[in-house]
Amino acid sequence: MSTDPGIRLSDLVRVALRGSEQLPDAGPGGADPVIRDVTLDSRRVGPGTLYAALPGAVTHGARFAEQAAAGGAVAIVTDPTGAELIAAADVRLPVVVVADPRGRLGAVAAEVYGHPAERLMLFGVTGTNGKTTTTYLLHSVLTRLGRRAGLIGTIEARIGDERIKSARTTPESPDLQALFAQMVEAGADSCAMEVSSHALALHRVDGVVVDVAGFTNLSQDHLDFHHTLEEYFETKASLFTPEHSSSAVVCVDDEWGRRIARSATVPVTTLLTRSADSYLAPSSMAESDVDWRVTHTTPDLDGPGMRVQLTHREGHVWNLTSPLPGDFNVANTCLAALMLLRVGLDPAEISTALAGAPGVPGRMEVVAPDGHSGGLPLAVVDYAHSPGSIAAACAALRSTGSTPLVVVLGAGGDRDRTKRQAMGTAAVEGADAIVVTDDNPRSEVPATIRATVLDGARSAQQRLSGQGRRVPVVEEIADRRAAIARGVRLAIELGAAASGGNGTSSGTRPTVLVAGKGHEIGQEIAGVVHPFDDRVVLAETLADCRSEAATHHPEGQR
Repeated sequence: MSTDPGIRLSDLVRVALRGSEQLPDAGPGGADPVIRDVTLDSRRVGPGTLYAALPGAVTHGARFAEQAAAGGAVAIVTDPTGAELIAAADVRLPVVVVADPRGRLGAVAAEVYGHPAERLMLFGVTGTNGKTTTTYLLHSVLTRLGRRAGLIGTIEARIGDERIKSARTTPESPDLQALFAQMVEAGADSCAMEVSSHALALHRVDGVVVDVAGFTNLSQDHLDFHHTLEEYFETKASLFTPEHSSSAVVCVDDEWGRRIARSATVPVTTLLTRSADSYLAPSSMAESDVDWRVTHTTPDLDGPGMRVQLTHREGHVWNLTSPLPGDFNVANTCLAALMLLRVGLDPAEISTALAGAPGVPGRMEVVAPDGHSGGLPLAVVDYAHSPGSIAAACAALRSTGSTPLVVVLGAGGDRDRTKRQAMGTAAVEGADAIVVTDDNPRSEVPATIRATVLDGARSAQQRLSGQGRRVPVVEEIADRRAAIARGVRLAIELGAAASGGNGTSSGTRPTVLVAGKGHEIGQEIAGVVHPFDDRVVLAETLADCRSEAATHHPEGQR
C-alpha cells in the first residue's frame, strides 16, 4: 500500500481521466474521497482504494462492486456496461465512467502513487526468449556496482532483500506502480524489468517510460493471444517509442530485430551476435552498419560460460565474460552490457560485475545431487517452452559437448496451440532422444496435447530418415516424474552405448535437458496446482541413479 497522502478523486479525474463521466453517489469519504490505492482485484481492496471494475474474459469486474465496497473502496472506475451493473446492484459509491478503463488505468495508477517510476533508472527488456536472463544480469551488475536495484519479472520481484513471487511476467499497472513506489520507499535507485507483449497490449506499462529498452529476439509464441506473428511483433515494437522508452539497445540477429532498429522512434544501439553476413538481409542492414558485433567467443575455462569479444563499428574492442553457457546467453549478456553502457556506466566495471553474476533460476540451471554429478549425465533444467527456445537450448548444450542429448518436454494447456508440433520438431532436430510428457495441461486433456507434440516429433523423424540422417528416439510418458526418471536413464544408456560401455567418449558428455517449466514449483492439472519442481525431481532421480550404481558396483568390485 502506498504511503503517499493520496489524491482527491476530482483531481484524479481532472489529471488522468479527462473526458470521463462521473456519477457522484455518496459513499465513504463523500462524493470526492481521497484515493490512496488502486486495484482491479476486489479481494485486495482496502480503505481509500479506487476499485477498477474492468471487463474480463469470463465476467465483468463490476459484478464484484459490492465486495469492493465492503472492503473499503471509496470510488470505482469502470466502463458504461460496468456502470449499469453497479447501479443495478445499488452500490453507493462515486463511479467514474470511461469507454476504455484499462487503457486509462496506467496513468491513474501512476498519479495515485506519485509517479515513482520517474525516480528510478529503469531498464525494460522485451522479446520472446531471454527476458528473464537479461533482467537478472542487469540486476546483478547494478547491485554489484553499489546501486540499490529492484527487479520485476517472470520469476519474482525483488525490493531490497525482499522477494515477492510473481503471478505474471509484468504486473497489472496498479501493482506495477505500487512496486515502484515500494522500491522508492526502500531507497532503490534503479530497476530491471521484463516487459511482456501482454503487458504492452493490455496497457500495464502505460505511464512508464524506461530509460533503456532492450530487445532480445522474436519467434513464435503467444499466438493464442496475438493471433498472428505480425501482431505479436507490432506489440513488442511499441516499446521502442517515446511513450514507453527514452533509448534502446536492439539485438539484430533476426529480421524482427532489424525491423525494430529501423522503425524505432528513440535512439537505438544495435547489436549483432552472429558474425556472418548471411544473417543480414542486404536490403535492410549491412554488418558494417551495426554498432556492436560479437567478433569472437571461446569457452570460459574458469567457469560454465563464454568469453566474448565485442567490437564497435569504429574499431574499439570490449572483452566480456558471459557467466552462462550457450550462444543465446552470449546475446543476453551483451544486451545487458550495452544497456548498462547506454546509461553511462563504466565499461570496465560492467565487465567485472558481469563475470561474477550468478546463474538464473530455471534458466540453463545445472542440477546435481550434492552439487556434483558423480559420473552421471549432466542434468539441466530450462524454461524453454517455444520452438525457438528449445532449439536454442539444444544448440547451447551441443556447443559444450553434450552428446548424447536427451530432452524431456511437454507443452502447456490453454496456451498457443499452434506451436506444439513445432516444439516436437525442434526437440527431435536438436537431440538424440526425446521423452514427451505433460507440462501444465491446465483445463485441456493432457493426452491431446502430447499427441500434437508427438505429431511434430514423428514427422521430423520421418524427414530425417528420408534424408539418411540419424533418427532420434521418441518416447511418450504422461507422468512428468516418471518421464524425468526415464530421461536420465536414457541418457545413461545412450552414453554407455556410444562409449562401448567404457565411459563417455573424449570431449562428450551424456546430458538430459528437462524443458518447459524452469523455475516453476507447481504443475497445474484440471484447475489444481500440484507441488512439482523439475529441479527437485531431477536431483532426486540423479541421487537414486547414483545409489543404484553404488549398489551394483560397490567400491573395490568395479
